[in-house]
Amino acid sequence: MARCSLGRFEPAVARRLELWQGSGASARIWQKDPTFWPQATPADVASRLGWLDLPHPPPRQLAGLTQFAEEVRKDGTTDVVVLGMGGSSLAPQVYAETFAPRTGFPRLQVLDSTHPRAVEAVRQSIDPAHTLFVVSSKSGTTLEPNAFQSFFWDETVKTGTDPGPHFVAITDPDTALDRLATERGFRWVCRAPPDVGGRYSALTVFGLLPAALMGVDVTRLIERSARMAASCGPGVGAGDHPALVLAAAIGEAAVGGADKLVFATSPSLSAFPSWGEQLVAESTGKIGKGVVPVADEVDLLDPLGRHDRLLVCLKLQGESDRGLEEGLAALRAAGEPVVEVELADRFDLGAEFFRWEMAIAAAGSVVGIDPFDQPDVELAKNLARDAMKSPPNALAPPDPNLLTLSGGPAFDAGLSEWIAGAPVGGYAAIQAYLPPTPEMTASLRGLRENLRLRLRTSTTFGYGPRFLHSTGQLHKGGPATGAFLQLVDDAQPPLSVPGMDATFGRILRAQASGDAAALRLRGRHLLTVDLASGGPSQVDRLAEAIHG
Repeated sequence: MARCSLGRFEPAVARRLELWQGSGASARIWQKDPTFWPQATPADVASRLGWLDLPHPPPRQLAGLTQFAEEVRKDGTTDVVVLGMGGSSLAPQVYAETFAPRTGFPRLQVLDSTHPRAVEAVRQSIDPAHTLFVVSSKSGTTLEPNAFQSFFWDETVKTGTDPGPHFVAITDPDTALDRLATERGFRWVCRAPPDVGGRYSALTVFGLLPAALMGVDVTRLIERSARMAASCGPGVGAGDHPALVLAAAIGEAAVGGADKLVFATSPSLSAFPSWGEQLVAESTGKIGKGVVPVADEVDLLDPLGRHDRLLVCLKLQGESDRGLEEGLAALRAAGEPVVEVELADRFDLGAEFFRWEMAIAAAGSVVGIDPFDQPDVELAKNLARDAMKSPPNALAPPDPNLLTLSGGPAFDAGLSEWIAGAPVGGYAAIQAYLPPTPEMTASLRGLRENLRLRLRTSTTFGYGPRFLHSTGQLHKGGPATGAFLQLVDDAQPPLSVPGMDATFGRILRAQASGDAAALRLRGRHLLTVDLASGGPSQVDRLAEAIHG
């Protein structure tokens, strides 16, 4: 059970748990009762709650994953690359960063950036003849994994190797990817349950197959999720229910003015918030409402005098962090709401995936939204497709306030205007359509800290186009309280996508253009800065300008 110190929200949370106890909330969720979510359609509920059954898979499924992973190991495969976006890539990324590959098993990396330098970096880090590519897409039509598949298929052919045995597809049954994989002779088509949405898919084959391929004991992960499911069972009282207690805290804090859900973790669990960020943002950010997840903020224990945050800390037993403990104690003493969860070991991630999926689904009923749809995600995708139809020289982001750092007084004036116009009581979001290198990430971290101090608000950050499949729904469908700083560059080198008559750079700029247009259509406060070819040094210059 989580340790909760909820300050001014204690009464509201207690009332919510009492209400849920009286209405049989846990049983209604397990029964997939659509009346628990009045804003959702019955059909949406019926087709999206398959994740409730995931902690109890058929034994042959886990055995099949383990057997396949062993076959791949014996083949001498050195690398596994997951080609996916959003719910198809975030759980594998958590596993890759939390667990080391077991001795003799391949290393796992995830490609979820269309920036040509990111694609090129993965290509340079592997030998396609000894790599297994996992093309991961629930719909089977997602642009990015399809482009990645075309590129790495061609690269494998260039080595003189038959590419089919080097590719696996994870997708829903009878999708375009399912059919393509069959036609091309992929080594395996691993079909996922269609009644589980992408952001709820960590315990499906979307997450478990990549974990198994790096030697993680997926049976132990599922056993932990099953324990958590039992603790959240239909007969468990609301006050003793791990997911409903967390749901009540998140939901009541949000409707009570603390709509920033700030993640803190022990060092070994630092990858978890990137997964939780999508679950929270895409599930709750719609019809002008939402919970704003804040992951990896530089000084997450400093509330800046604001009282709009709920901090949730996941700690690994035995992993001490004196600074974190002192900060949490100070927040509790000041009456700030804090929830603490302790994991016995890394395999308890299986339990936390389930707890958070149920908690965010239940919190949706408190916020007053349908936690299973994503009505605004397609807007940016459609606008990006429109941009791709235009001549390449028309693909620069169409924001009339597009700035460059070399713009002199015009840049200074535009930046000052954007800072002055940031919504009061909101959040600032950095959207970086830049190569996700360690050097770039370090510079962006400095930019984020200066932005946090200048605006005195919580900040979020995402590399494009990854965030379009996670926090993008919140940005456009949630509360209009975000100040958006979009960063683009020259998207070089000109790396072609076989069969698509496009380069990865052109795709990336079209995605940035479509997202900017979607944000403007929703009346969001946006500034686009073109860093040209400057790289991290240009980000540092922008950080200095924001510092003032």
